[in-house]
Amino acid sequence: MNQISPVTAWNTSLLQWAIPEHILSQAPESPWTHLVEKFTVGLEQTEITPSVVRAREALLGDITELSVLDIGCGGGRATFPLVPPATHVVGVDQQAAMLAAFVTESLQRGVAQTTVHGLWPNVSKSTPICDVVVCHHVLYNVSNLEPFIKAIDGHARRRVIIELTELHPLSSNSDAWKHFWNIERPSSPTANQALAAIRSMGIRANIERFQQDRQRSEITELDVKQLRIQMCLGPERDEDIRVFLATRFRKPRELATIWWDVTRSG
Repeated sequence: MNQISPVTAWNTSLLQWAIPEHILSQAPESPWTHLVEKFTVGLEQTEITPSVVRAREALLGDITELSVLDIGCGGGRATFPLVPPATHVVGVDQQAAMLAAFVTESLQRGVAQTTVHGLWPNVSKSTPICDVVVCHHVLYNVSNLEPFIKAIDGHARRRVIIELTELHPLSSNSDAWKHFWNIERPSSPTANQALAAIRSMGIRANIERFQQDRQRSEITELDVKQLRIQMCLGPERDEDIRVFLATRFRKPRELATIWWDVTRSG
């Protein structure tokens, strides 16, 4: 029997995350919608993670302009901890509202910025090559991994840094799916599978693992709204959601930084 390739294993595992049609068809809004307010820089203090350290290392040098390309940039949480030393930031996102937040933050920090509206790698040809490419918490949305990674690798002069959770990020809502819909969710793919897939493309990738504590804080309307959308529920369930959030147990987040160096001129 032929062994399945790491890339195929990744792509196949992601298909298991499809939401059952009887749930998806009655959802008031798309469960894949990302709330801009949850992706802006100001919502959390910048933490010096392995992802930040590895990116800053690659931005050293006596060069007038140092550039960062952020794939799936959101409001710029992966980008702006690198300013300075970065002097020019490029954000790619399929949501225009995310790019607007990215621009606002760039202007407030006085850093040159470029935005590209669209889905990666479809927009890769119109995206400039930069010194460092970062891509945080996007990979689990990528069901066709090889062209995505190769386009990222082709846009970095120095280094690529990819951050992701050890398990699929929606695994953190498995308890909610069980509570509200009585369904079990899968647990793969994983960061290890991502690493294996990337290495199978001939890329000499490294991995570093770390944890982030989940701070206990007051439950906000934004928290309720986010889980309601993810669970395909309507506003009439907000009180149930608030009670669930108040009583759930949250372990520290397990994360990984996958990074590699590239050699490229120009």
